[in-house]
Amino acid sequence: MFKRSDQDNRPAVKMFVDGAAIAAREGDSVAAALLASGRDIRRATAVSGAPRLPYCMMGVCFDCLVTIDGVGNRQGCLVPVTEGMQIEIQKGKREIGK
Repeated sequence: MFKRSDQDNRPAVKMFVDGAAIAAREGDSVAAALLASGRDIRRATAVSGAPRLPYCMMGVCFDCLVTIDGVGNRQGCLVPVTEGMQIEIQKGKREIGK
């Protein structure tokens, strides 16, 4: 559904999602990079475990929450990717101290 333009000449950035290397583009948000990667990336809600995907892409809906470099509950749509960034898909609620 999401694919990059053939004319996207921005430099590539490598980030890691649950330990797997993913290619992103400089200037992408984490949520956009995850969608463009083609992987079925989502979080699981804390109460029911229902799968969620990014929805609004502007910081309103909180459906793009991920753990970034060890800090949980980050809105992936508002955080630009950086080289070597470590992303973990959130499953349920965040535990205190993580």
